[in-house]
Amino acid sequence: MSIADALLRSEEPSIRWRVRTRVLGEPTDGKAVRRLREEIRKSPRVHQLLSARDADGRITNPKQVYAKWRGAHWVLAALADLGYPPGDESLHPLRDQVLRRWLRDVEVPLVQGRYRRCASQQGNALRYLTTLGLLDDADAGTLAERLVKWQWPDGGWNCDRNPTAQSSSFMETLLPMRGLARHEAKAAERAAEVFLARRLAWRRSTGALIHPDFTRLHHPLYWHYDVLGGLVGMVEVGTIGDPGARTRSTCWLPSGSRTAAGRPKRCTRQGLATRSTGVPAAPSAPTSG
Repeated sequence: MSIADALLRSEEPSIRWRVRTRVLGEPTDGKAVRRLREEIRKSPRVHQLLSARDADGRITNPKQVYAKWRGAHWVLAALADLGYPPGDESLHPLRDQVLRRWLRDVEVPLVQGRYRRCASQQGNALRYLTTLGLLDDADAGTLAERLVKWQWPDGGWNCDRNPTAQSSSFMETLLPMRGLARHEAKAAERAAEVFLARRLAWRRSTGALIHPDFTRLHHPLYWHYDVLGGLVGMVEVGTIGDPGARTRSTCWLPSGSRTAAGRPKRCTRQGLATRSTGVPAAPSAPTSG
């Protein structure tokens, strides 16, 4: 039995949905997949996530929408990741809670010509509200406009107010990139360069791993970063199909897969595309990094 076959027997409908749509490539609007998403809507996991709603459909305990990990912001993000069906009007009160928080006017510090804002918050809202079919064009445009305004010269974002901070943060760049991918493609492609220039996890200066957590896979990822989350973002932005992007990425092999000098082995273009999308690319020479 293949791994895909085993996963398709999971009791979790979200796992079956991901395999069918993300691995096997089944159309998301097909009848079978639509039935599966209705199963997700009625699943115990979704029921638990939404159980804190009051009579008006809002989550007020906890009061703050960003309260970890039960506030409205995180509940909607989880629903989007689980494959909850789009366009559910019963989620409008949660959407309105989130938009009141992230669309309010706030003064964003401008230090050394760079806006210091935790853009993962607005970026994630743009991502999950779009995925859930809850965002109109006007609000999507406002969120995207703010993210583009706050974008740093290297393509990403960072909320570090230290004047010496000149490089974007992986944690603050991944979610805005994913959110902008369906609204402002050029800005999302600029953000992708933050990761591609570092082969998704390695320092440009020394080639050393930026942080050990980057190679430890997590779920849910929340606002953190790991290489699988980075690869998902690359797929959404469209850089996986770009030969130039693939040559600047690294294949995520077991920890023993190192060269004699201790550097990570490079991935072939075929290997990266297969690991990321499940669809082999045309063979080519190993990447140069």
